Amino acid sequence: MSETAVGAVYLVGAGPGDPGLLTVRGRELLSRADVVIFDYLSDESLLEYCRAGVKLIDVGKRPGRPVPQSEINQVLIRSAADAKTVVRLKGGDPFVFGRGGEEALALIEAGIPFEVVPGVSSAIAVPAYAGIPVTHRGLSTSFTVVTGHRHGNATDQVDWASLARLSGTIVVLMGVAHRGEIAQKLIAGGLSPDTAVAAVKWGTRSDQKTVRTALSALGEIPISSPSTIVIGAVAELDLSWFEKRPLLGKRVVVTRAKDQSRTLVAKIRELGGEALSVPTIAILPPEDGSEALARSARRLSEYDWLIFTSANAVPRFFQFLKDARDLAGVKVAAIGTGTAQELAKFNIVADLVPPSFVAESLISEFPAGPGKVLLPRAKVARDLIRVELAEKGWQVDVVEAYRTEAPPTKPALMEAIGGSDAIIFTSSSTALNFLAGYGLESLPELVVSIGPVTTKTLEENGVKGVVTSAVHNIDGVIETVQNLLSNRSDI
Repeated sequence: MSETAVGAVYLVGAGPGDPGLLTVRGRELLSRADVVIFDYLSDESLLEYCRAGVKLIDVGKRPGRPVPQSEINQVLIRSAADAKTVVRLKGGDPFVFGRGGEEALALIEAGIPFEVVPGVSSAIAVPAYAGIPVTHRGLSTSFTVVTGHRHGNATDQVDWASLARLSGTIVVLMGVAHRGEIAQKLIAGGLSPDTAVAAVKWGTRSDQKTVRTALSALGEIPISSPSTIVIGAVAELDLSWFEKRPLLGKRVVVTRAKDQSRTLVAKIRELGGEALSVPTIAILPPEDGSEALARSARRLSEYDWLIFTSANAVPRFFQFLKDARDLAGVKVAAIGTGTAQELAKFNIVADLVPPSFVAESLISEFPAGPGKVLLPRAKVARDLIRVELAEKGWQVDVVEAYRTEAPPTKPALMEAIGGSDAIIFTSSSTALNFLAGYGLESLPELVVSIGPVTTKTLEENGVKGVVTSAVHNIDGVIETVQNLLSNRSDI
């Protein structure tokens, strides 16, 4: 199929839940889609890969909101008539109990070109995240994937006796409601009542939970949907890795700007936690279209020092430099390792990074003047550096590199925020905007601040018990959250 085909539909598998399991091809298509038609997704952060202006259509089936497959097919056909690239985002793999075949047939009948992008199926990924290989030398040389839920009586549509005789692994999807009957039919077919069983709920997500039992007890143990059921000798293996992560079952609220939060969100997920992204700040260009910033960059040779107090200002300033030679004779200072790392992307090593990542530490370490300093920063920021360096004999020219504003609040998130285990604030702006939009009553029990300035802002606005990270950067905040939450057992 031609990549430039008009009205092309891409049936994309989203994977079983962990957004990190989305394929590279799937992410690429999401980034250029005109329309994304999606099912209920266990992690809607996948939609953050979409470009601005994309049309999002939710066709997910939920209790009290059935969406007939025929209606979804018509949505696909209508969307393809109006858009160049349509992504049909489906959980797991489109062709593994995902009804992707039915959608493909409807597209063929309508004469619409399509492509199938396989996804990681829960039939394999969920057992793997529970430490259960579906095949294992000496235990199982095959595995069979069956559904326990279809129209009518699901258990009458599968030859369970034949499955029992295969001596391989049986993976049952959507089988919770019929698990007792499934167990009875497998035992009747010759499978031992003592056969090991593992049921994995919300596999690959932070709230994953594995229950192990014997086949004879499968109908009695408390299991709820969505659970993947693994039956066979391999279910006795416990090669756990995911459920040993320190933040498993913990939800942490991230308040950074959307474009800045990815690193923090990724670190939380790597530790097994759920990151709830609630941006309380948006980074915008200066109102003058960066004209003043461009002028200051052209006059950079007039300055002795260039100071960056935030990583946000670095790329916005460097876009106006031809190359590193424009910095000849100019020393560079950076507050924080994050800012220094942003400079490193432009092959610049900061001449001064104060030991404590706050303005006061920079002022203490900064040499005496006279001379000229250029300070690209946010439109609204503390004036401490300009005032104190002037006392040291420096002429400090401040130029606006960016401005911030508070995005609209999302009242629907308030319950999830309050029910979270921790919230992280990385600046005074994120703290003030959160409190203005969501209020003190929405804060989780644990409030973690990146540094003393942010902590002071929170305390001045009525927040009690704030924990300040000992190291004032993202890694320090993550370590603080991990140390505090991993010692709590109330998952």
